[in-house]
Amino acid sequence: MEIAIRYFTKSKKGNTFKLATAVSEASGVQAQTVDVDLSDNTDILFLVNAMYAANIDKDVKRFLERNAGKIKCLINVNSAATGRFTLKVVKKTCNKLSIPVSEKEYHTVGSWLALNKGRPNEDDINRLKDFVKEIIK
Repeated sequence: MEIAIRYFTKSKKGNTFKLATAVSEASGVQAQTVDVDLSDNTDILFLVNAMYAANIDKDVKRFLERNAGKIKCLINVNSAATGRFTLKVVKKTCNKLSIPVSEKEYHTVGSWLALNKGRPNEDDINRLKDFVKEIIK
């Protein structure tokens, strides 16, 4: 089974990077930024992202456009300080590109300014690792 991990973040806090690292540790697959295209057809793509201005970033959309024909199933992983999930906007983009998106998603709150200090925390990371192991089993 071919598994890939791609992530995008603008944050200097590193919440999304922490999540991408946890997915990498649980799957044994290197996490790369959305600047790196998929080299092969991918059975499972873990897309680790965050909400920016009520949407996913244009760089995430461009990655999906460039790689649409290589993705058999996308698993959305995200964090947000406000609790807003990215699954709806990821699905909207993927539907236009005929990319299958799993209803299974991992979401956690992330810290931003004074909100949710210390999140994602160790419990959030451990739950994510368990989620990843369940998906790839």
